[in-house]
Amino acid sequence: MPILNRAAEMQAEVTEWRRYIHARPELLFAVENTAAFVAGKLREFGVDEIVTGIGRTGVVGLIKGKGEGSRTIGLRADMDALPLTEITGKPWASTTPGKMHACGHDGHTAMLLGAAKYLAETRNFNGNIAVIFQPAEEGGGGGNLMVQEGMMERFRIEEVYGMHNLPGLPVGQFAIRQGAIMAATDEFTVTIRGLGGHAAQPHRTIDPIAIGAQIVTNLQMIASRSADPLRSVVVSVTKFNAGFAHNVIPNDAQIAGTIRTLDAEVRDLAETRLKQIINGLVAAHGAQADISFHRNYPVTVNHATETTHAIATASDIAGAANVNSEVDPMMGGEDFSYMLNARPGAFIFIGNGDSAGLHNPAYDFNDEVIAHGISYWARLAEKRLGA
Repeated sequence: MPILNRAAEMQAEVTEWRRYIHARPELLFAVENTAAFVAGKLREFGVDEIVTGIGRTGVVGLIKGKGEGSRTIGLRADMDALPLTEITGKPWASTTPGKMHACGHDGHTAMLLGAAKYLAETRNFNGNIAVIFQPAEEGGGGGNLMVQEGMMERFRIEEVYGMHNLPGLPVGQFAIRQGAIMAATDEFTVTIRGLGGHAAQPHRTIDPIAIGAQIVTNLQMIASRSADPLRSVVVSVTKFNAGFAHNVIPNDAQIAGTIRTLDAEVRDLAETRLKQIINGLVAAHGAQADISFHRNYPVTVNHATETTHAIATASDIAGAANVNSEVDPMMGGEDFSYMLNARPGAFIFIGNGDSAGLHNPAYDFNDEVIAHGISYWARLAEKRLGA
């Protein structure tokens, strides 16, 4: 089946919701106004149960089908924005300097609201649909907190599905894969403690900048010489801070960065090798290092059966030729990973067309995507619950 007629009819209304949210971006867990907007819409739709404050500011709405079935399927959208200054110049651009929806979470929220309205109107399924609106995807782990607070058990969610827009993928197309689809996102910070002194007498110092430079270079050996070349790992040093004058070698230097991996074994290897390389280099030069390593979002892993369901649903909406079922994994992270660790499910990409890239100040969600996203959510709910 193609795009739902009702989804097409709702396009203009849902676009208004999307632009309203876009103009009022909120960060991390501080999405109180967005959450209130979502809860208000769910009440308007006649959603059977609405719970706020899950994961601090998350919202879950439960929609009951016509039948007596007790199975519950979860559909998730994220609500938070990014700390960027928007440069799109659109009439609905951010009204808050330094904050913008640069990843399309406004579109994700609006599409799921549209699906909730449709499902509350039709109830053409046997069981329950939990529409999940989570805060703090952009680094706060809001999905993890919702899981920790017992969301899956409270609503008896058996399967959970997520969707994210993808710039460069044409509107009306989908992309997905079984297994790892997005990377684990670990972070490290290293303080190198040397001995400062006069820049004209480096032999009387232990230069943390020179040591740090060697560390930056040698960390690339993790990918090139430690890991299996067929198993992805990215090591990026993104900060290097040291020094305060042209003629002074400082006491300390600090580097920081991220490691991205697609499986647990390589993740462990990368952390071990990072610490070995750093400790070995600082010891060789008589310095010391304080290493802070933080395991952030885990790998986002699509379950086999649920991925098959997602592919079938996307094919119903877009046609099989417009569904890439073996898209390459991406090294970005996604905290929907925590929900997939708690319940079987699948994460799919929906085309955003020829837009600026994600996390770019020129990005805007493509409203032409809305009817496709609503149709996907609605059809998935009906297919999974026997309609």
